[in-house]
Amino acid sequence: MTPPEQKTGIDGQYRDLWGARVLITGGAQGIGAAIVAAFTRQGSKVAFLDLAQEAGEAVAEATGATFRCVDLTDVAATREVVSALIDESGPFQVLVNNAAWDERHAIADTTVELWDRVQAVNLRHQFFVTQAVLPTMEPGASIVNLSSTSYLLGVTGMPGYIAAKAGITGMSRSLARELGPRGIRVNAVLPGWVMTERQRAKWVTDAALAATLKAQCLPVEIQPEDVPPLVLFLASDASRMITGQALAVDAGVT
Repeated sequence: MTPPEQKTGIDGQYRDLWGARVLITGGAQGIGAAIVAAFTRQGSKVAFLDLAQEAGEAVAEATGATFRCVDLTDVAATREVVSALIDESGPFQVLVNNAAWDERHAIADTTVELWDRVQAVNLRHQFFVTQAVLPTMEPGASIVNLSSTSYLLGVTGMPGYIAAKAGITGMSRSLARELGPRGIRVNAVLPGWVMTERQRAKWVTDAALAATLKAQCLPVEIQPEDVPPLVLFLASDASRMITGQALAVDAGVT
């Protein structure tokens, strides 16, 4: 079986991703599920981690990707799962740290426990999954961390989440500098307000959506499928001289 010659949807085709080993966190729903599907269309060998077992199994069945159910806030358990995946099939050439939790939390209602959980889901797991894959990563590998434009916009109502997403960009720049001599690239992708099922169910209102579309340069709803093309590009050799960058997929809102 050989790589396809034609572009596939809006993804484009990156021949170097054919057969590449890819690990994705938070791949069961929303943007993460779209990223899993995009890499499998490239012919990559995809494994993804998520706590949502039923949704994860559905994505795995639809895409052929390998799914492991794990709580990413449990660092020890996550390390075990990642180590087992590497032992089974070899090192990863691409890591996409995507898992996130954007639950709203007012300043007055934010406890120490909630703050720590928000950091664990959104920021801490990105570092420790990276730490787990690094010993076997080879030159040419790429790490893509999902941040958010929300911290650039100063979005209110979720201070812990905003702090974590800002931290991801800072961490990505630091790791890019440190891992560059090993030939490993690290970049951050900042989605705008993406219309996932979760967003529509919990927070999208006519007024809020209208205000966002007005603020965007492109007055069009951003879909989950709009994010993976940038992730694919940053994972591939097409971006081999791009590292330490934070790139937005936000229709120009920032």
